[in-house]
Amino acid sequence: MSKIQQLQEIINSSDRIVFFGGAGVSTESGIPDFRSESGIFKSLKKYGDTPENLISHSYYLDHTEEFFEYYKDTLVFSDAEPNPAHLKLAELEKAGKLKAVITQNIDGLHQKAGSKNVLELHGSIHRNYCQICDKEYPLDHIMKSDGIPRCECGGVVKPDVVLYEEPLNNAVLNLSVDYISSCDTLIIGGTSLVVYPAAGLINYFNGKNLVLINKSETAFDNLANLVINDSIGEVLSQIKVQ
Repeated sequence: MSKIQQLQEIINSSDRIVFFGGAGVSTESGIPDFRSESGIFKSLKKYGDTPENLISHSYYLDHTEEFFEYYKDTLVFSDAEPNPAHLKLAELEKAGKLKAVITQNIDGLHQKAGSKNVLELHGSIHRNYCQICDKEYPLDHIMKSDGIPRCECGGVVKPDVVLYEEPLNNAVLNLSVDYISSCDTLIIGGTSLVVYPAAGLINYFNGKNLVLINKSETAFDNLANLVINDSIGEVLSQIKVQ
């Protein structure tokens, strides 16, 4: 039996699937992996600093205009479209198989594909708010602003994304734990499981089937019932939803 057939059987026999995804889910939509060498090289060459510093809370406070320049140039891909992985997950949710998508990505592509119950651990580029009056703004407001995006009250409009040195949203984190601890199948895709605390969520799984789909090996492969080293879109596109 092939690994795709094994995955198909696992999905067919599961009623409460949760998907936990990382950057590899979005790279197939043309969004580069934040940790790729090309991304780091671009940051060092153009901005003279590493991505970790450029999107840190400290840098945001001390170099706000430069932060937004880097953010708009490197982290926002407004024209990106959902790929087969996003679409298949939305199909699985519609069929009642998939109960939640937990993502480390900030691009909103799961929602664009039709997924309804999406838990965004690191926030979203599509939510932006004034730091003084809390008024919300769409992504367009950020992208069309020259320099620092401002609210009509004069406050800085900050993207609702989790920067380095900032904690994850506790409500989202706790809900993710609830879903993972109560699901019968956890499918993890497009992540090497090295970013904490997000990667630590796998420790809350006590269901029947743990599936890891990633191009490279992870430190958790030995715990999985099924490991597929391939692109997440290529794998999920072969799954039939019953």
